[in-house]
Amino acid sequence: MVRNKRHDKLFTGLVFGTAAYTLLMVGLVAFSVTKGSLDIFTEEGIQFITGSDWNAVEGRESFGAYPYIIGTLLSSAIALAIGVPISLAIAVFISEIAPPRIGTPLSFITELLAAVPSIIYGLWALFVFRFWVRDLIEKPLYDAFHGYLPFFAKTPFGLDIFTAGIVLAIMIIPIISSICREVMRVVPDSQREAAYSLGATRWETVRMAVFPYVKSGLVGASMLGLGRAIGETILVTMIIGNVVGPSAIPTSFFSQGQTLSSLVANEFNEASSELHLSALIALGAILFILTMGINIVARLLVKKKMKVSSGAKAQ
Repeated sequence: MVRNKRHDKLFTGLVFGTAAYTLLMVGLVAFSVTKGSLDIFTEEGIQFITGSDWNAVEGRESFGAYPYIIGTLLSSAIALAIGVPISLAIAVFISEIAPPRIGTPLSFITELLAAVPSIIYGLWALFVFRFWVRDLIEKPLYDAFHGYLPFFAKTPFGLDIFTAGIVLAIMIIPIISSICREVMRVVPDSQREAAYSLGATRWETVRMAVFPYVKSGLVGASMLGLGRAIGETILVTMIIGNVVGPSAIPTSFFSQGQTLSSLVANEFNEASSELHLSALIALGAILFILTMGINIVARLLVKKKMKVSSGAKAQ
């Protein structure tokens, strides 16, 4: 008995130490990026957030993060707008429609896509996919709407925010669909049976019995996918165009731009002054705050839905 208690204490201490180590690492990262970005915020103040100039020449330094914040949010929004409906469709098919002999292999293949390195997606997008997007999507949209809608006003090139958003959508689909599938599986069968007993079709059952029950979980899954899209670096760096300064502010979906992470990746090795280095670290701090906030909210939503569903099953 004494030995078991000793083992329990050892196990508790080990688990507590592991959790504390994780919190310590997050704290150290937050401290490092905050300390490293103090110089640029002392020099530029709030102008660093709202400004658009980016000049790294010593003696004439001027840094503004606004174009890259907009580029990050816009490319991620495009990815979410494309990826969420497709992910929901995949999750509904696997969990509600497909028989196990089809659904199980399909779910396995979907999860395998999440393991593909982003550099592979980037190379494929750079040498193959961007030409498909330019010729089959962007040029028809430009020819049809460039005179009426500013979203399609720029001449398509293939290396732009729109292409980056589409490829990011392909990357986040496995993540969102996997979480949505697991969330939908916790819906009690009594929910579906009640809908079928009232004469509902399969689609009506999903829409009126399944979706309302897991609404917050689906939102949480989407936000996790958004956090993944916002933090992506290599893929976006390869296909977004990589312009700096005021020209990086997107005026249409076909504008070349840059994100917070791609700018850091492009210039970190070339930072020639302390202020330039501090500006890049500050971009990382902004990205850290965005991704942490999104992931915390998403985790809380998913956790809340899982608790409610588990309690309903237990009853």
